[in-house]
Amino acid sequence: MWKIKPANSCLWDEVSLGEVMLRLDPGEGRIHTTRTFQAWEGGGEYNVARGLRRCFGLRTAHVTALADNPVGRLVEDLMLQGGVDLRYLKWVPYDGLGRAVRNGLNFTERGFGARGAVGCSDRGHTAVSQLQPGDIDWNRIFAKDGARWFHCGGIFAALGPRTPDVAIEAMRCARENGTIVSYDLNFRPSLWKATGGPARAMEVNREIAKHVDVMIGNEEDFTAALGFQVDGVDERLSALDPANFRRMIEKVVAEYPNFKAVATTLRAVKSATRNDWGAILWSEGAFCQATNRTDLEILDRVGGGDSFASGMIYGFLAGKSAQEAVEYGAAHGALLQTTRGDTSQIDLEELMHVVKGGSARIKR
Repeated sequence: MWKIKPANSCLWDEVSLGEVMLRLDPGEGRIHTTRTFQAWEGGGEYNVARGLRRCFGLRTAHVTALADNPVGRLVEDLMLQGGVDLRYLKWVPYDGLGRAVRNGLNFTERGFGARGAVGCSDRGHTAVSQLQPGDIDWNRIFAKDGARWFHCGGIFAALGPRTPDVAIEAMRCARENGTIVSYDLNFRPSLWKATGGPARAMEVNREIAKHVDVMIGNEEDFTAALGFQVDGVDERLSALDPANFRRMIEKVVAEYPNFKAVATTLRAVKSATRNDWGAILWSEGAFCQATNRTDLEILDRVGGGDSFASGMIYGFLAGKSAQEAVEYGAAHGALLQTTRGDTSQIDLEELMHVVKGGSARIKR
């Protein structure tokens, strides 16, 4: 097993970098017809830190930036309830109108049956998208305070012209100080639409990949964000066919020998509320496959991949085997999709019950 810094040598078990938005959820309604929304906080990279804190009880911190206005303070308040440390949060003065800086909004419908989930982001000119190299004291975080694990992702890299440089700056400092670096490709076509599309996304992510220890994605990310495809695969085949993804991962690790582990979630979408769900992890030359869950009933799918990442990271930080790590990740991702909101509301007892094959019989 590759070396992870001991817990007593670091202030943090995990630190994340990324945008946190205010999610506005219309419940059972539609974005364009509802008159009420429920507010949540969420963001791909933040969701990992929060899951590690709330479900697994680890010490986590999140690096981000917010415009200093009531919306930003609402996002802060929601994050504080999640228990993630915010000492590295950068507050940016608000100009009163949002011309120079603002906070991101994410309108998300959960979908139902034949009607798929819908996301509509409103996140241009946000505070975190304007981060520049040198804005964050990474030496303080990784050399002085210390972190065992650092996590970032393709959503943050897509937000602004310099955010990829900020991510690489953080990764270099982390690795110089013995911190494991993970990255979730999280390809979102809408985020790259105005800045070069898939070609630019691939260019950015292929450069970032050189600085990553643990690469994470779903069944589409490795093709869209890194350009890897499995020759001769019929696109109509189930996403849960593990042979397809094993061949792809073998190509990935051949090109990026710096990867210590590669993980992919596997999802076959039957409807918005019923999916097949699984995962594969490559680590130290061997493949491990999580228990496949067929016909997984879904209440809210947003954040499932992030909870997979946090469950898997927990496994590694806890010194578990690769098989155990991928099982924790897959189970956490499955359970996350049974609750509303982007962030985990699962506790460790529930998770272990599912990992061990327990039923959903009522507890009382």
